[in-house]
Amino acid sequence: MNFNKFYSLLIIGFCAVFTVQAQPVEQFVKVVVAPDHADWTYKTGELVKFSIAVLKDGNPLKNVIVKYEVGPEKMDALKKDSLQLKDGKLTVDAQGMKTPGFLRCTVSAFVEGKEYKYWSTAAFDPLKIEPTVDDPSDFNSFWDSAKIALAKIPIDSRMTLIPEKCTDLVNVYHVSFQNINNSRVYGILCVPKKPGKYPAILRVPGAGIRPYNGDIRNASKGVITLEIGIHGIPVNMPIDVYNNLSSGALNGYQSFNLDNRDRFYYKRVFLGCVRANDFIDSLPEFDGKNLAVAGGSQGGALSIITAALDPRVKYLAAFYPAMSDMTGYLKNRAGGWPHLFDKNNEQYNNKKDKIQTVAYYDVVNFAKRLKATGFYSWGFNDNVCPPTSMYAAYNVINAPKSLLLAVETAHWTYPEQTEKSEEWLINKLKGENK
Repeated sequence: MNFNKFYSLLIIGFCAVFTVQAQPVEQFVKVVVAPDHADWTYKTGELVKFSIAVLKDGNPLKNVIVKYEVGPEKMDALKKDSLQLKDGKLTVDAQGMKTPGFLRCTVSAFVEGKEYKYWSTAAFDPLKIEPTVDDPSDFNSFWDSAKIALAKIPIDSRMTLIPEKCTDLVNVYHVSFQNINNSRVYGILCVPKKPGKYPAILRVPGAGIRPYNGDIRNASKGVITLEIGIHGIPVNMPIDVYNNLSSGALNGYQSFNLDNRDRFYYKRVFLGCVRANDFIDSLPEFDGKNLAVAGGSQGGALSIITAALDPRVKYLAAFYPAMSDMTGYLKNRAGGWPHLFDKNNEQYNNKKDKIQTVAYYDVVNFAKRLKATGFYSWGFNDNVCPPTSMYAAYNVINAPKSLLLAVETAHWTYPEQTEKSEEWLINKLKGENK
């Protein structure tokens, strides 16, 4: 997925559970944009004023040239202009949205031949956003049949100790187990060394192809952790292998076989997450009852989906879930990553069979069926997983849920978000403060 000018993924704070993006690196010139409501939230039809400042060394930069655009996220601009800021500040008035959604003001400042860019996004009645994706009448039977077929396949688990990764408290293994279509799921398992029964976390990955290191951090706290990949390849190979696959055979995997619900790439992925829980359930150290799943972006989607498919999951924690209300673009609003139906997508997928397939894989339809207690967190400025799409899924969840907003964030998290999510999840798994 395109992360614009942000740097590559890193693991911070809640690194043992989520793959999250680092905060943008500070720049010489800072563009600051914000709506005039402190919580960035408005009623439909309300006017919004975006304040813009271009700062250098913490002070407004005079006579800078700026270009701004205002419009619904991911849609064409409704208002745009280019002008010189005499005192480094500007206020832009914008007509509020008539329907629930998000209005984004994107600003570029040009200083000494370099462009500095940022944006701010006002929410209009976000808790009233409704999904656009269809809910197939045979959705339940489709996935029930798939899980029955999976259950007939032996787990055939294999574990190889990784001595150099083990600690005084934790044993670390490279593991694999059998999935559908003669494929295997690979991951890094971390198990507390002290004899006993432990709760477990399944960590599911964000988009991309990469190796994994395992969640030693939380295993050290007395939790079994399993971090899996989704591509059916070992997760401990040299980085060049993954880079070559990313630019070669697995490039664009998000839309492989999208025209067929039985062959779509993510069918094996979703069932592989359930099979990962089968593997955890088979471990003698697992306490047999306290199981959680967690991830961010694609992993946020997989967290919701796995919890909906597998009643053994009691808790889930998801940052900015992708794959939510992906058909939004067909209704003239932002849809979820991987933006399959965006008219600007070079592989525009506006075909009946592909639209029908997506309905069986969209987070919205799994969210409707959730029973697990969930912790969710995102920001209004997310330019990878549009908040319109995430609220479309969040609003249909009837299970216990809590949402931690960090409105300024885009596709990244503050350390405070990861700290709060870690505390919440560990407390739930260990039965504290329920």
